[in-house]
Amino acid sequence: MFKPTVGPIIGHTTTDHARIFVRGKFQKHSQVFAGIRYRQRGDVTWMNSVFCQLEHTRDMSQVMALNELAADTEYEYQAGWFTVSSSVNAPDTLTELPLQWPGDIYRFRTHSTQVTRPRAYIFGSCRYLRLTAGVPILPHLSDRIFASIAQLAEQSDPPISSILMTGDQVYVDDLNAVAPDCELAEILTKYRSAFSQPNISQVMSSTPTYMILDDHEIENNWPTNRSRHDDQLYNNAMFAYELYQASHSPTHDLLDNGQVNPASDRYWYQFSEGDIEWFVIDCRTQRNLAPNDRRMLDEKQELALSDWLINSTARVKLVVTSVMMYPDLIINGDDGWKGFPQQRLRLLETIRKHRIKNVVIVSGDVHGSLVSRLTHSEDPEFEIHTLVSSPLSNSRMLPYARTRSFILDQPLARTEAGEYRHDLVGEVISQDNFAHLVIDRANLRVSYHGRAGNLLQRIDIPLR
Repeated sequence: MFKPTVGPIIGHTTTDHARIFVRGKFQKHSQVFAGIRYRQRGDVTWMNSVFCQLEHTRDMSQVMALNELAADTEYEYQAGWFTVSSSVNAPDTLTELPLQWPGDIYRFRTHSTQVTRPRAYIFGSCRYLRLTAGVPILPHLSDRIFASIAQLAEQSDPPISSILMTGDQVYVDDLNAVAPDCELAEILTKYRSAFSQPNISQVMSSTPTYMILDDHEIENNWPTNRSRHDDQLYNNAMFAYELYQASHSPTHDLLDNGQVNPASDRYWYQFSEGDIEWFVIDCRTQRNLAPNDRRMLDEKQELALSDWLINSTARVKLVVTSVMMYPDLIINGDDGWKGFPQQRLRLLETIRKHRIKNVVIVSGDVHGSLVSRLTHSEDPEFEIHTLVSSPLSNSRMLPYARTRSFILDQPLARTEAGEYRHDLVGEVISQDNFAHLVIDRANLRVSYHGRAGNLLQRIDIPLR
């Protein structure tokens, strides 16, 4: 067996289930399979192996599910790929093969059933990796922050439950001004390069990772800048996104055999852990730019989000939106929620009128990090916070956001019932960074760390 060419990536994980992405390599005139074997840490004997066939039509990648796991338990696993002759009737006979597994042993932990125990997460966005002729240029610049993430994850108490990558995990459009990439092969090369660097590979092989796209997975400010020639770009970009980011997320149901259904009809999703729940929004693919009905989210997604906000019994509700809910940017603000004020106001009014507490907005996109508090002039019970972390790795061609980048001297929205007012909590961070989020019974604490892991800012938010 050979080591995966990309992965393994631990995706959606629960108390008894985990999804693992693996990519192999095309071999002419041979069948290619991927395999995983696993055991509880400390055991000597490996449990049953899971195998799947890899197809060229999926860029030799697949997601395998591990089921009936024990809660709050650390598992070890090995992953790899191999070839067999075309005469083998797979995959039933694969367990009989004398396979030589790769030596690397990876670890992950299932979630705990203890509802109120403290939980910790890491989130970030915007990881720029420059390629020339398909080859990364100075790739360590894009990968070094993940060494710091891995180190913090090893030391975190409570342990890191998952990592949220909230947009722009790849820059499909990084050479748009010179030689824009729109061919599927070019886009897949970017994904393989971005997700196979050593430090990010270490992080994603051991910590459940959830992802959502933003514009650079397609094109800057998509779909505002869409032209009539972009259909091929969009179709290829979304195919690659589905393979490498959406495939191991909760958007995909399980089949009767316990494995992951490769088909799904949406990119937004929910997941939960104890009394904490997440709703991850798709801010890009369902936008409506018509003047009479501007929408960031289509009707189905907005209804699902509103229903979840109203009816979920979670103590803390975190909404991931790859573009900031607030505050608004002065320049290019219409690409964010500023350009969709009616839909934003509907969501804010839903939270306020239903007295929903402990709603937190998690975002990226703006190449600056901040915490901002939103209140209402006539309703002292209303309060939400937005937490922003961006970028994981910036390009020298892109500026960092600063305090002066945002509209902070006027209300976010006005209605007959009063004004929505916001203010910064702490400073705007204008350097590469990631966020470490800890939620316990009384507080939500967000700590921002620089690329070397150094603490930049820590903010405590009391829960109600």
